[in-house]
Amino acid sequence: MTRLDHATYLDHLRADSARLREALTTADPDAPVPACPGWTAADLLWHHAEVLWFWNEVISRRPGGPPEDGRRERAGSLAGLVEQHAESAAALVATLEQADPAEPAWSWAPEQTVGFTFRRQAHEALIHRLDAEQTVDVESVLDPVLAADGVAELLEVMYGGEPPAWARIEAADHHVRIDLTDTGTSLWAQPCTLLGTHPETGRVYDGPHVLLVGDPGGAPDAVITGRACDLDAWLWKRRDREGIALEGDPLALERFEAAVSPDLD
Repeated sequence: MTRLDHATYLDHLRADSARLREALTTADPDAPVPACPGWTAADLLWHHAEVLWFWNEVISRRPGGPPEDGRRERAGSLAGLVEQHAESAAALVATLEQADPAEPAWSWAPEQTVGFTFRRQAHEALIHRLDAEQTVDVESVLDPVLAADGVAELLEVMYGGEPPAWARIEAADHHVRIDLTDTGTSLWAQPCTLLGTHPETGRVYDGPHVLLVGDPGGAPDAVITGRACDLDAWLWKRRDREGIALEGDPLALERFEAAVSPDLD
């Protein structure tokens, strides 16, 4: 419903990576990043450069897994970090331009295609661009169409989605409708519980989860209303809930908020 074509994802990845870099080029390298406690402007540049480098390696090695070796040494100056970030962004964009989104490629999510990286990295760049602007006290508009897809991606990838083979889901009876007022889009979420034990780490899962579902054909138990840009930033813990309305069954809302409560870097 919300997905963009892959060329548009690539345009956003290119543009938002450049805007992130532009915002931080003359920043105090020690300036704190408001939404990422403990991070500085320099850390943010390095983090996103590493992410870009990592996914370029993944796509370049497709369909194999991620690289086992470490990446290059972190630059010791802000100017050096800006250069490393620019090189990493250009490399990933160039690799994706030559790749077929339908080709198989490793990811940590159920979707194992190159297309996953197009989408995921467009949203990664958008949110870290927002981090960069908040670091230097600048505000600009998030693209509403990309932000609407960002809300959907949060629900179906970052916070929820179909469980892995070693886990199962206990679905709740509640359905929450999310109305994105600036795009006219409505998404439906079903809070649930994820249960299982990870076979490699031994970690036991027994906690809130969420599924992005189709219109169930009945009235929602609760409704969340707001602009896509505000909802995307709120769910990513980059803004407060100003301009977003939550109405309906308190338990449905409580279960939804529990599922989207963990912080995301």
